[in-house]
Amino acid sequence: MLQEQRVGEILAAVPARGQWRYRPRRLGPLWQNRTFRVVAVFTLLALCGVVILALVRDQTGTEGFLVGLGLAVLPVPVLMTAFRWLDRVEPAPWRNLLFAFAWGACAAALVAILANSFATRWIADSDPGNADTLGATVIAPVVEESAKAAAVLLLFLFRRREFTGIVDGVVAAGFTATGFAFTENILYLGNAFGEDQRLDSGFASVTVVTFLVRAVMTPFAHPLFTVLTGIGLGIAASSAPGRRVRLIAVPLLGLVLAMGMHALWNGSATFGRYGFYIVYGAFMVPVFSLVTWQVVRARRKELRSLAVELPAYAEAGWLTPDEPRALASMRARALARNAARRRYAASVSGHPHHPAYATVRAKEAKERGRAAARAVAEYEAFATSLASLRRQAGRGRADPDFAARELELLHHLWQRREIAAPALAYAARATHRRPPGYTAAWPPRQPYAGGPTPYAYGNPAPYNGSPTSYGSTAPYGSPAPYPPQPYGQQPRTPPPYTGGPPV
Repeated sequence: MLQEQRVGEILAAVPARGQWRYRPRRLGPLWQNRTFRVVAVFTLLALCGVVILALVRDQTGTEGFLVGLGLAVLPVPVLMTAFRWLDRVEPAPWRNLLFAFAWGACAAALVAILANSFATRWIADSDPGNADTLGATVIAPVVEESAKAAAVLLLFLFRRREFTGIVDGVVAAGFTATGFAFTENILYLGNAFGEDQRLDSGFASVTVVTFLVRAVMTPFAHPLFTVLTGIGLGIAASSAPGRRVRLIAVPLLGLVLAMGMHALWNGSATFGRYGFYIVYGAFMVPVFSLVTWQVVRARRKELRSLAVELPAYAEAGWLTPDEPRALASMRARALARNAARRRYAASVSGHPHHPAYATVRAKEAKERGRAAARAVAEYEAFATSLASLRRQAGRGRADPDFAARELELLHHLWQRREIAAPALAYAARATHRRPPGYTAAWPPRQPYAGGPTPYAYGNPAPYNGSPTSYGSTAPYGSPAPYPPQPYGQQPRTPPPYTGGPPV
């Protein structure tokens, strides 16, 4: 077992979240400042939220608004958890997801309620009998799906580093549609409660039926429509730059399909007494199952790509040979985090008999276990981002700062290597198929003795042996110290970096 003082040194070498990026911030005009842009965007969304909530409250009344708000929030955690589960391989930053949810709940809902009301009144002037039907089946799908697709398009254009494939498009679209459905449900449930109040039917008629239909039977309706747009933009994000048909036609096709499904769903009430149930059972459920299968398949493909892209880094010495196999398995990832948590929690010395001292030591052991598990989780996230970066470069989508970003990710991996590498090696052996009775040992039987070597894209180069300090080669400003080499080797600085995208 590791010595207690040594464990403290290892955990202290892992940088905090605020130290993850090493490139200095560039000063410039106020509108080019990232913090200013974030504050401006969320301030605008907050203003839209205040306006839309005021409009909803005006239509439903205070009591109806509160009842609708309390009921509409119930399916939101379930949907957000489902989409976050799909995004486990390479989780998107929460700021992107919160932006998508806020856009759907505030901006898209405000645009929809204003545009739908105006269009319905305009149609009523020329055709009063069909105004509601045309508004629901023609105007609403076009307006609402376009407003929701705008959030996914903005993430596609301005957050391309985190928007790399189908799964990212689906998750962004799902969060946007969940926010939109949340606001829309407040309106519908509030109006239903007001109708029950007028009919003196209590809380057991229109409100209950509306809640069962919108929040229990069809909470996935709006996310399903918008997910088709997200799939189109995800395919465009993973396509080669020269394929303009995919870049333009596929997202437009996804948007048109989303509008068509939305129109069919809204028009099901006009198909007769059983039209809703026919559309729900014969169309919505099969399409939902098909889209879910396709998204899970895309996630598995994304996970398998780690076993394809990361072995080049293992050959160059940045990773141990077993890590690519472990990182390509969600089960092995979880096992590695749990193994690191148990190992570093057990590194705290034995507890004396004094109850107060035992409590303090137990708390310290728990904190150390959490810190080790967090370091392994961060290591897995950085390795996944590294594989995604290399995959994008292989498709011809390498950014101008490819080499700097690659070096930054490798630097983060190296700082967490002493904690994560043994845990992932253990997990790789434990999840590999072995004869009955085989038990994986900890620590690894054959310690990995290699150090990082210069890496060029697709062509690992031999180490030239020249000792170069990190601070003289890194473009990130002040040098950051590396932890000692794993398994008792002498500390060393990483060699000069010669990598970069393919020419």
